Amino acid sequence: MKCAQLAERIESMRPGAETRDVARLCLLLTNAMADVADLESNDTLTAAWKEMGLRLQAATDQHAAMTEELESLARSDPRKFSPDQIWILIRAIKVQSQILELYVGEPALDI
Repeated sequence: MKCAQLAERIESMRPGAETRDVARLCLLLTNAMADVADLESNDTLTAAWKEMGLRLQAATDQHAAMTEELESLARSDPRKFSPDQIWILIRAIKVQSQILELYVGEPALDI
């Protein structure tokens, strides 16, 4: 299956979707599948779509939480960082790598 074919199927399932959302879904779905041809099945496409939606929502929620923590951390003096603050930075890197993994389809950092 080609990306254009997948985009057409997504647009038919979700009329009125923004172009960037269709493109994003094409990328996420193809990265999530071992064999993109499996997406030709409506059942498989629907299941993959739901799974990817959950994964993306979880990553988005983690990202939002980390953003709040990082904003708080940015207001403090880096010369006085506590071990907990260092862990915030490490977790932020991990969250960013998980989101990157969704989009590139390969494992990122293993922290």
